[in-house]
Amino acid sequence: MEATTDKRISSTWILILTSLGFFMSMMDSMIVTTASTAIRTDFHISVNTLQWALNAYNITIGAVLLVGVSLGERIGRRRIYNIGIFIFTLGSVFCALSSNINVLIVARIIEGIGASVMTPMSMAILTHALPASERGKALGIWSGIGGLALIVGPSLGGLIVAKLTWQWIFWINVPIGLVAIYLSKRILPESTGNSDKIGLLDSLLVIFASAGIIWSLSEITAASSKVISALVGILSLVLGIWFIVRQKNESKPMIPLKYFRSKVFTGGNVATFLLYAAMYGVVFFLPQFLQVVGRADSLTAGLEILPWTGTLVVVAPFAGKAVDKFGEKLIATLGLILQGIGYLLLSILVTEQSSYLIMIIPLALAGIGLSMAGPALQKSVLGAVDPTSIGKASGIYNVFRLMGGALGTTISVIVFYRFGNTIDVSSFTNGFRAAMMCAGLMSLMGILFSFWVKDNN
Repeated sequence: MEATTDKRISSTWILILTSLGFFMSMMDSMIVTTASTAIRTDFHISVNTLQWALNAYNITIGAVLLVGVSLGERIGRRRIYNIGIFIFTLGSVFCALSSNINVLIVARIIEGIGASVMTPMSMAILTHALPASERGKALGIWSGIGGLALIVGPSLGGLIVAKLTWQWIFWINVPIGLVAIYLSKRILPESTGNSDKIGLLDSLLVIFASAGIIWSLSEITAASSKVISALVGILSLVLGIWFIVRQKNESKPMIPLKYFRSKVFTGGNVATFLLYAAMYGVVFFLPQFLQVVGRADSLTAGLEILPWTGTLVVVAPFAGKAVDKFGEKLIATLGLILQGIGYLLLSILVTEQSSYLIMIIPLALAGIGLSMAGPALQKSVLGAVDPTSIGKASGIYNVFRLMGGALGTTISVIVFYRFGNTIDVSSFTNGFRAAMMCAGLMSLMGILFSFWVKDNN
């Protein structure tokens, strides 16, 4: 009986410590959103520049993720997990000490390097450490805690900014990170996977191509010299093509291109890209709109987002069951439609004089849609490959998700400035409505690719 109790305690601690890393990584992409207005005011910067406080983090995670996964599989998952938490914590210190936006962006890149391994390694450690009979429930709890970060992040960020200063959204990571490293080293088991050699050139190509393409898109509308932005974009595309050619010719590629011969795998990933491109554009602008136009303080803005983010915890468990019962294609398509309709309604209904109440139903519809499409597309992508390839397929899925978020934010900023600006409330509202229209259309575009999805039941 005592041995069984000790085993249960050990399993509980493994779940807590792996979920903590995932929670920290997810929350830091969200907690900045309600602090964005305070950061923009403090540093006297434009929305175009502010986007990099969010984009630098997401781009870095997406670009470095596959490299981090390979390192963990080769030299130890727990070791890389703890190194990731340490780098993330160090980056948080630099973020809190940032004196200008450029320093903050560099610090967010450091945070992103650490976060890039926290999510995949925590999932791998949890999956490897627990018996098959406990994995399903544990992974469900792990996913739920990650989803909880989407709810807690904006609200907690708003509370911290309202009561303290925006720098404290980063300081809180420090004690949590140090405790997590200490306990993980003592409690979490070590494990390894395949020992494929990590290609330095491939790693550099995917990092610079990803960051360069998004940077050039965001700068080409604002830069004094559009030639430089265009040249960087072209060079980044060349690097991306070079990376793809190398992957095609390598025996053990970082991204096996054979996966993309499957319409199910390709469609699921592209639909995921568009799903999160739409979502992150809204994540970036919604808190700013609530504060600039709605005149809410940071805490109130964080709470007003809850009809959108709160649906993730309420709907996600039912969405998972619905996917099992009705299939991935139907639930993914319906989810993309609902998210798109929600954002389009925001674009149509919101004015500079309108009440916040008019936003509640559109936000809830969009949240329900995201809660449905997310797990459906993930199951479709992972079900399109054989079981031995799930690790790499999961990494590719997350790269599409994160890159979609980064590119979606950039496109939304471009659209915002095309139709509005930050000069006054009326201009901000015009830009916000255009950005919401763009987000809605991106979500609806995903339907074209969700039709490629095949049910794996």
